[in-house]
Amino acid sequence: MAKLSTPKGKLVRKLGTNIFGNPKFDKLLSKKGYGPGQHGKSGKRLSTYSTQLQEKQKIKFTYGMLEKQFRTYFQKASQMKGETGLNLLIMLETRLDNIVFKLGFAPSRPSARQLVSHGHFLVNNKKVNIASYRMKPGDIVQVREKSKKIDIVLNSVKMIKGDLSTAWLSLDKAKMEGTLVSLPERSEIDMTINEQLVVEYYSR
Repeated sequence: MAKLSTPKGKLVRKLGTNIFGNPKFDKLLSKKGYGPGQHGKSGKRLSTYSTQLQEKQKIKFTYGMLEKQFRTYFQKASQMKGETGLNLLIMLETRLDNIVFKLGFAPSRPSARQLVSHGHFLVNNKKVNIASYRMKPGDIVQVREKSKKIDIVLNSVKMIKGDLSTAWLSLDKAKMEGTLVSLPERSEIDMTINEQLVVEYYSR
């Protein structure tokens, strides 16, 4: 996770979205859905550049990227066929740490990243401890047998109610494993993200 000098709550309010995935920040935004500081409520209009920069920061922090790493993702996305912005989001969504979070094995992306780095998950029956590992359709991720009793994993799994709302993933809660069924469509990725602004930012 990128090291932050700004308090998380302040950053969440500044960017206007729960970039960390922690439910406590949803409550914060519902109470204070405006920017921090004495001018937070003024709704100061941002310049085009500032808007592009803010969206880039929002996406970067959502997925826990450092600037250099995020730029590398963008460069790879721009070299792929199709829309650069969509390619970027698909690459980020199919990271192992993000999928662990989406499946409900961790309460937030930062905690998912930490669990992956500590070797608590298998991909296709092989231990993978690289958070940025990109999964492919058909890949199966599962909690390692000895890790199924870890409190943070158990408590997170207990919070899963019914079927996943993410159609491109399938979950077997009893086995604590999930499958990447297909690559996500744009309509299945966070609609509050405007990836085109990021493309415009790097195209200046």
